[in-house]
Amino acid sequence: MTENSLDTAGRQAAADQASGARAAAAGPGSVGAGDGLDGAASSTVAIPPPSGGRPPRPTLGRRAVTFADSLWRPALVLAVFFAAWWFVAAREYVPNYLVPTPGQVWETMTTQWSELARHTLVTLYETVLGFVLAAALGLVTAVAIAYSRTLDKALYPIVLFAQVIPKIAIAPLLVVWFGLGLTPKIILAVLIAFFPVVISGVAGLRSTDPELLDLAATMGAGPWRTFRKIRFPNALPHLMAGLKVAVTLAVVGAVVGEFVGASEGLGYVLLLANGNLDAPLLFADLILMSAIGIVLFVLVEIAEALLIPWHASRRAGVSLTTS
Repeated sequence: MTENSLDTAGRQAAADQASGARAAAAGPGSVGAGDGLDGAASSTVAIPPPSGGRPPRPTLGRRAVTFADSLWRPALVLAVFFAAWWFVAAREYVPNYLVPTPGQVWETMTTQWSELARHTLVTLYETVLGFVLAAALGLVTAVAIAYSRTLDKALYPIVLFAQVIPKIAIAPLLVVWFGLGLTPKIILAVLIAFFPVVISGVAGLRSTDPELLDLAATMGAGPWRTFRKIRFPNALPHLMAGLKVAVTLAVVGAVVGEFVGASEGLGYVLLLANGNLDAPLLFADLILMSAIGIVLFVLVEIAEALLIPWHASRRAGVSLTTS
């Protein structure tokens, strides 16, 4: 069995499952004469690109138009939100010590930028490291649960039990154990971001068409090659969805850890601003927290587009079913 055959079969199966159909056999050119997936049953027909080969790559202008089309709606919502915020604060319908004007928040961010940037980098470091560890541990746990019924029965209840415990309740305990450094914040980020990675990974690994797995086994593919060429590509859409949830939750975990005990970070700044009734600093801090989560989410979205460009969710205007 060739590498191209398994690779094409895995991608085709994932694309067909995403559209609600059964896995389709790989198209012509990817299956060898004696080592391909000949005779595989399929209920859908893979639609070839109009050119008969690979679809043409979008031009730079087309990408710019698509990018602008995806931005104007959220930009409009943000503009309306900031206009309403400015109107309420400028007319002092709510006192400015509770809701400052956007200008006051901007002035605070510019005058205290060096200090805010230092605290932002601390929170960003805790978030990224916690997310990376949660993604790695979550994927390993998902593979173990999906491949072993014994580990499924042993680990799944423990993972669920760990998730339902309020993380703010164990944060003081982590501070007592590991001190006021970065370690308890990173651990909290891992604990909060771990669960969606496991759940999405298990769902993706278990969603592979059993007939495709049987076909790969009859063609001599071992467990590792089947995982690498069929199971893992098929699980990527589910896994990337879980990672996008996890990366935003990692920000929450890092900030919660800074609430309990820290001398730096955006959570620490938030406590100081709240204690001093410094509303402009508090709002500036919240904006920076949101910016960290948005930037990291966009980076995961870009990684998804690079890893699974073949998936139905990444293709626009292409019908995957026949009438």
